[in-house]
Amino acid sequence: MHFDELQRLYQLPLFDLLKQARAVHEANWPKNEVQLCTLLSIKTGGCSEDCSYCAQSARYDTPVENERLLSCGAVMERAQAARDNGSTRFCMGAAWKGVRDGTQKFDEVLEIVRNVSQLGMEVCVTLGELGPVEAKKLREAGVTAYNHNIDTSPEHYPNIVTTHTFQDRLNTIGHVQDAGMSVCCGGILGLGETVDDRLRMVEVLSNLDPQPESVPINSLVPIAGTPMGGNDPIDTFGLVRMIAVARIAVPGAKVRLSAGRAQLSEEAQALCFFAGANSIFYGDKLLTTTNPQAQADLALLEKLGMTPQMPFTDVPAPAKATEEEAALVEA
Repeated sequence: MHFDELQRLYQLPLFDLLKQARAVHEANWPKNEVQLCTLLSIKTGGCSEDCSYCAQSARYDTPVENERLLSCGAVMERAQAARDNGSTRFCMGAAWKGVRDGTQKFDEVLEIVRNVSQLGMEVCVTLGELGPVEAKKLREAGVTAYNHNIDTSPEHYPNIVTTHTFQDRLNTIGHVQDAGMSVCCGGILGLGETVDDRLRMVEVLSNLDPQPESVPINSLVPIAGTPMGGNDPIDTFGLVRMIAVARIAVPGAKVRLSAGRAQLSEEAQALCFFAGANSIFYGDKLLTTTNPQAQADLALLEKLGMTPQMPFTDVPAPAKATEEEAALVEA
């Protein structure tokens, strides 16, 4: 979608926007389902990047303690527990600038992935920047989706990170798509950006070819010691509007209500689900910030008459549009 279309949508009266988003949601996701995902930090802290919001950067004095890469056995124990508790997607994150083929740490990650992929869940990893070789090997090991958020607009990005560029993010996404993995790509609200920055972010996401398989919408959780530790939280209605716009712009994606959910009331979460969110991170931790407890999540879904979504491990990654399809879109 083009920016002016997104701007028009965002500026609609809230209930008009929700009405449009709900219609798109029901056309693409007719069942009252929410995907339950578990996110595990398999290597915490000590990252060389300077992302201004991140407690895992080695450049900032934060409460996060550095931890080495978890053993395969430790990860499998957590993955099996996640599956037993109802998660259908297991996401593993490592605080690195990126990974390189031929290194011990990458070989260890590949072994972890091979084992986790046998559990029947979707396997998602986020390891920083990837080249084409690394992307291909992750896919062969069993990764079904790769998370690599663009965070904000291309224009605002240099205010958030200086150790890599927005184009670096897009390059990794391209390698992931070429390797046949699905792309999990979204952003963070509350980074000092304008509404236009948020809409530009969605514009970029909606024009990826293919569009992302999932779009996490994160609300900044300010962490003491980071440059953004004093940022104000995003307004709930602003969050709901962005979820609705994302649902319309990327209709086939799972829109993930991600970081910051612990600060939302049940009523606010219900409004987010109505606007188009159909996936949550489920369990006690979301990387290094708290997440509502699993039983509370299940209780809320029961109140809303919603059920956990089944995994999509056998569904191929979205394919790029053919020339004929692209011509129809342009027309």
